[in-house]
Amino acid sequence: MSKEVYLKQIQGATFAVKGNTGHWITIDNTVESGGSAGAPSSKELVLYALAGCTSTDVVEILRKKRAPMTDYEVHIKASEREEHPRIFTTVHIEYIIYGNGVKKEDVERAIELSITKYCSVSAILGASVTITHSYRIEPSRKS
Repeated sequence: MSKEVYLKQIQGATFAVKGNTGHWITIDNTVESGGSAGAPSSKELVLYALAGCTSTDVVEILRKKRAPMTDYEVHIKASEREEHPRIFTTVHIEYIIYGNGVKKEDVERAIELSITKYCSVSAILGASVTITHSYRIEPSRKS
């Protein structure tokens, strides 16, 4: 299956880009780097992709396990080196699962399957970056 991306310059370092789905998104940079700081940077989008990819897996696996999850969040923190190219050196993913009666074994298995088998973005990044993770199970915020 091939993927294609089309990018068009809007102004300076501000671009519009679309892929196979046909949805346009804006990519931008800081004002100091020729952008207008009006949209995520390319490097931020890599982390967005990681969050979305692993979350799709974890939420679906927990749904199949009938986990009583009522809400879900992911927080990602990444470090980058100082010299150029300023690549990520470490990425930490914190999964926060909300629900009463969610089993830690189910959460651990869902995360493991995502990171080791299903999430292609994690596999791509993991080839060059140390990715760690943690999770918390919190009581439901919904009554």
